[in-house]
This record gives sequence, C-alpha cells and structure tokens, in this order.
Amino acid sequence: MTAVIDLESYEDALATYDPVMGLEVHVELGTKTKMFCGCSTELKQDANSQTCPVCLGLPGALPVVNEIGVESAIKIGLALNCEIAEWCRFARKNYFYPDMPKNFQTSQYDEPIAFDGYLDVQLEDGEIFRVQIERAHMEEDTGKSTHVGGATGRIHGASHSLLDYNRAGIPLIEIVTKPIEGAGARAPEVAKAYVAELRELIKALGVSEARMEMGQMRCDVNLSLRPHGREAFGTRSETKNVNSLRSVERAARFEIQRHAAVLNSGGTIVQETRHFHEEDGSTTAGRIKDNAEDYRYFPEPDLVPVAPARAWVEELRGGLPELPRLRRARLKEEWGINEHDMQSILNAGAVELIVATIDAGAPADQARKWWMGELARNANETGRGLDELPVTPVQVARVAELVASGDLNDKLARQVLEGVLVGEGDPDTVVEKRGLKVVSDEGALSTAVDEAIAGNAAIADKIRGGKVAAAGALVGAVMKATRGQADAARVRELILEKLGVQG
Repeated sequence: MTAVIDLESYEDALATYDPVMGLEVHVELGTKTKMFCGCSTELKQDANSQTCPVCLGLPGALPVVNEIGVESAIKIGLALNCEIAEWCRFARKNYFYPDMPKNFQTSQYDEPIAFDGYLDVQLEDGEIFRVQIERAHMEEDTGKSTHVGGATGRIHGASHSLLDYNRAGIPLIEIVTKPIEGAGARAPEVAKAYVAELRELIKALGVSEARMEMGQMRCDVNLSLRPHGREAFGTRSETKNVNSLRSVERAARFEIQRHAAVLNSGGTIVQETRHFHEEDGSTTAGRIKDNAEDYRYFPEPDLVPVAPARAWVEELRGGLPELPRLRRARLKEEWGINEHDMQSILNAGAVELIVATIDAGAPADQARKWWMGELARNANETGRGLDELPVTPVQVARVAELVASGDLNDKLARQVLEGVLVGEGDPDTVVEKRGLKVVSDEGALSTAVDEAIAGNAAIADKIRGGKVAAAGALVGAVMKATRGQADAARVRELILEKLGVQG
C-alpha cells in the first residue's frame, strides 16, 4: 500500500497553474550484441551468463562501438526530424550504484548524435500537437537489481539484493523533449499520445520491438507547474521508468494534482525522482534529483569520436519507411473508415495484423471485422494481446475466403476461428473435423424447408396471408435443424417460393 497523498482537484489545479512537461524515453535497441562489447543481448538467459571484462568494467578491458547501434541512433534521429551531428563523442556519467558494474555509465552529454528535432502527434479528437525534441543520444543500459526479503520489492526493507549484469551494456537511445508548454488540461493526453507515436515510429524503423511491458521502452515523466502568466518554470519532479501508455498519462495527471496541492498549501516542491505505482496511479518520493554537474561528466578516453559520413546519413535517410502517422492516414483513406475507428484499431494493436491479412487476400472490411470482432473478444477474455493469439493473418484471410465463397456463414466462421485458437489446426482442417460447411445442397435444403413448414403450419398460414416477416421464424427452424449450417438467404427464398409468396 502506498501512503495517502493530498491532491488538488484536476480542474482547480488547471485553473491556477500551467503544466510544463519534459519526457525522457529510453529505447532498448534490438541489436544482437551489446553497445561496447560482443556479449549477446538474448533475453531470459541465466543470470550473469552474458558478461565479459568490458561490460563488467574490469581493468584493462577496452570498449568498441557497436556500428548497428550507431546506425539505429541515426535512423531514429532522422525520423524525428533531427540534425545529425557531423562529429560527436561519448562521455562518462559517474554515479555509484550496484547495478552499474563500472561505477559510471557510458553515455553522451553535450555532444549527442542527434538534436533539434520534432514529432507531430495526433490527439484523440484529431488535433495535431508538435513536440519539440531536444536530443537523442546513445548510451548503455544498467544491470538488474532484485531486492529480496521486503514487502514491496524495493530496496527499503529488503534483507539482501541480487545483481544480474546480463542487461548491463545493452544499447539504449535516450530521446529527450524540450519543455512541452501550452498543452494545458490536455498535458497528460499529449504525454500519452507522444509516447504512443514514438513507439510506433521505433517499431516502424525496425530498431526495437519497443515493448513497454518488457522494459524495451520506458518513459521518465518530468513535470512542473507555474502560475498562469509567469514565464519561469516551476521546480520539477521526475517520475521514473513508467512502462505503459496509460501509466504515462496517469503519472502526469497525478503529479499535476500533487504539485498543485503542495503549492496551494504554501509548501515547496522538492526536485526529486518519484516511483510510479500501477495499482492506484500514485507516485512516491525516490531520491533527491542530481543536476548534470553532479554526475561529473567527462569525455570517454577509451572510445574514439563518432563522425558519420554525410553520404551514409543520406543513404539512411533515403531508406526510412513511411512514417506511422502518414501511413495511418493513407490506410484510413484506403479502408474507408473514420478517425475513431482508426484509433480503435491502433489501440488494439491491430494495424499490422489487418494489413497482413489484407496482403494475404482478404478484403479490408473482412480483415477489420474478424480482428476487431471475434478475435479481439477472445484476446480480451484471455488477457492476451492480439499478436499473442495462436492464429495468423493467413488463417484469418482463409476464413474470410470461405465466407465469401459461401462455404461458411458468419456463425460457422466464428466456430472455425474458435477451433484454430484452441489448436485444432488450420481453418480447412477445423471445417473438416467439425463438419462445419454450409449446407448448399438444394435437395437437403428443400427437405429441411418442407419439414419446417409442416411443423409450423400456423406460421406458414401467416406468411401465405401476407405477413412475410414471419418467415424469419421458419428460417430459424431450418437453421436449428441444420445446426446453423444452412445458407439463411437461400432458405428464406425457398420458404417464400414454396408458400407462393413474393419476397
């Protein structure tokens, strides 16, 4: 349980203060080896099995820069409309903590590889908000500390700690915004939209999977308040390592309310790091935040400067993919859907799945229908992401094809997908095993219709008397008799033909 913290109402906080944000996003690159050595970056290996003298900081070990890490940093910088440095170098950021085996982090300080950019993000109502980028720089990740024996999993109250240095040295890109002003009450929404757009951009570039739940992308939310009309920024807090889009929004909102309560009571905001708590969306104090000079940065003497050739930079620029926001606008137009529908697809993580299903031959409306309908329902019920379901776009496209050909109706198609999801095989195998094809044999349908008419004489008389809508009851009887496998439209036609009624 976290301590109860006094909060101002959100509306009252915004009536008095303007929020100013700064967002620092760390992206773990998907390279095969670490940033400065040849150790593997493969996940879920035995603790400390992927280390060497370089990433452990042993005496005499010399680092070498990972070329793919530099290339990824340039791609990110270009996609963020940044200037790419003609010459930059690494620095040592000195601080002492057990998860830093070298007692310093190799990072970049006053000479980042990319700087002065921007990212346009779209809010839920379609408004475009431009977030200015201060810098994107290269650095390395820390190791992982596991605190044992306490109630919270944090160091306070723990009996001992375990250290795994497999993650130490994995390449990171830190993307730092300039102060985000002018968002007003929409500041938390802007924060969420920015991180969401950045995540889509990183994934489109192919430099990281950017899975926040796995720590491959995490955000530090810096926030301060200033009274309306004042130019100077207030004292900021920094909520560390927020690892979901919803949590980024909640952390910003909570800190706005907390800062306002402190200021309105005559208190002073402490410049500190904060821990975010998923269970209730609150933050609690971490440590007093150091200023840059406290880290005693100095140039890394063991690494040569990085000077990307202009021809290489332009080659990378020419190879950038279509930016996510522009691609979404194009797909929205091609699919004939509105902004709300597109946002729902994006929120569900279904864009790429739908695209792949269309590429496999399904019409766009059918691809959307199955992923956002039956499959989204299954994902919600089982607590999985759409991309974690045991069904492929090719299989979904096959189901759509079977429906289009008349071999399946929607009810049967849902049963086929159910069979695929529980491991009964591909769609055709499930159809065969469960005997799910639509009954299209005219003789069999005619017999079923005759039996339905004979068994429901009163309804048949109503239809003969002109109440055509009553045919639905006979259609239902035939569908029940055929276990839902009849072609409902053809059944209705046969009923009306046999009763001598015009449809």
